[in-house]
Amino acid sequence: MVAEAVGRRREVMIILPGLLLAMALAMLDNMIVGTAMPRILVEFGGLAHMSWVVTAYVLGTTVSTPIWGKIGDLYGRKSIFIISIVIFMIGSALCGMAGSAMLGGPENGMAQLIAFRAVQGLGAGGLMVNVMAIIGDLVPPRERGQYQGIMAGVMSLTMIAGPLVGGFITDNLDWRWAFYVNLPVGAIALVLLVLKLHLPPLSHSGRVRIDWPGAVLLSISITSMVLITTWGGNDYAWGSWQILGLAALAVVTLAWFIQVERKAAEPIMPLQLFRNRNFTLISAIGFLLGFAMFGAINFLPVFQQLVQGATATNSGLLLLPMMAAAMVVSLFVGRAITSTGKYKIYPVIGGVGMAVGMWLLSTMDVSTPAWLTGVYIAVLGLGMGFLMQTTMLIAQNSVEQRDLGVASSASTFFRSIGGSFGVSLFGAVFNNQFLSELTARFGPEAAEKLAKGGARMDASALGQMPAQQRTGLLESLATSLSGVFWWAILFAVVVPVLAAFVKEIPLRGGAPADGPDGQDGPDIQDTQDGPDGPEKERVTPAAG
Repeated sequence: MVAEAVGRRREVMIILPGLLLAMALAMLDNMIVGTAMPRILVEFGGLAHMSWVVTAYVLGTTVSTPIWGKIGDLYGRKSIFIISIVIFMIGSALCGMAGSAMLGGPENGMAQLIAFRAVQGLGAGGLMVNVMAIIGDLVPPRERGQYQGIMAGVMSLTMIAGPLVGGFITDNLDWRWAFYVNLPVGAIALVLLVLKLHLPPLSHSGRVRIDWPGAVLLSISITSMVLITTWGGNDYAWGSWQILGLAALAVVTLAWFIQVERKAAEPIMPLQLFRNRNFTLISAIGFLLGFAMFGAINFLPVFQQLVQGATATNSGLLLLPMMAAAMVVSLFVGRAITSTGKYKIYPVIGGVGMAVGMWLLSTMDVSTPAWLTGVYIAVLGLGMGFLMQTTMLIAQNSVEQRDLGVASSASTFFRSIGGSFGVSLFGAVFNNQFLSELTARFGPEAAEKLAKGGARMDASALGQMPAQQRTGLLESLATSLSGVFWWAILFAVVVPVLAAFVKEIPLRGGAPADGPDGQDGPDIQDTQDGPDGPEKERVTPAAG
């Protein structure tokens, strides 16, 4: 058994660099592209469509995530993972070629870039999901924590490195290399995975059928929800027919999707999983985690650049305490789970830490020094470190092995949707409070003008304003951003409450025995919450 565990660990460490490279592709891309956008706009124009460069990628990723997870469960993870990497690389190459002479010149460059970003997003949706699911295939839950801790550390590093790499490419190379850089990295990941990744073959009785009606309905519903959060309060008023129509479409297609899933032989999102208490709780926690974390963190650079006077590059570096704290804690938690097999306490601690971090950030004002902001976001990072990969581990441990891809994709999906909703809601909160604060200080007409100008303000422009106007604008900004973090607290405090109800199901400690034909043998989970309550010694065939 010891020799088997050592062999398995050696196999995982051989293919781990390929998995981490694939994951880094998805994480780095958006941050690098964000830094290159000013150069892209100089060449293509199309400022009014700039947000679609991000939205198209988010849409492609969010829509495809549940589908990648399910087809990986059905057809085998390795081939599906390789296909997703290839699609991502094709999308990256096309993005780099957008608006070139080969594709008709810069006249249609922005439209091409938006379309190709959607292709890139479709591939990216399979990267994160398959990385987590492959680790779940190769490593039993008892040992899984330390590897997911390593992945959380890499995620933190990529969030720091993204703006720096993007800045270097933008300053020293053509902006197209923000996309072309993915090609050599992806090629290395492909070679490693093709040569070194070996998963047990899947065995299915009968012909496997994909739930295409469910996939189409889920895609329409997700697209509607993402467009609501993107357009609402920005391009269209919340009460406009466009937003209300999208809301109606989302509700109708979601209800139809639920009906289809109840009858599907292989549903994209098996509804019976939500009868499992742990899976449902972790899905809700993931949504709230994305809602509070991504929704609020989105506004930290605004505070650092406008109120504290940091440059764009430095504001990225100022997030280092949060990322470093999250990385260190993730590594510690991963090792602790592997050592003890216990995990319930960590999401509780993480939820409390995240709520405390949000409260500290809500106390910031124009006089808060940058070093103190660093302390506050480090506390937030500690909370994130306890939560980020633990939620994925619990989601995977709550389902049968055959649904591992669905569990991984659901965890990613709910966090992503929560982030989209959070950014939208907190954006509305910030805009309304900012205008209200400016109105109280300068009157309605001046407030309207300052609010529009403040959205495009930088440190140099602030320095040219009259002192009284500048002070009032900065105080209004600080107060409005404080209000955003106060709202985030309301969602963050629910996380430890839900986590307290998670049932600690013992983690399996060893690899399943080999079955016939080199396949994994039975996968035994000590206890699971089934549809009718706890179920002892559930035995299910493992999937590769």
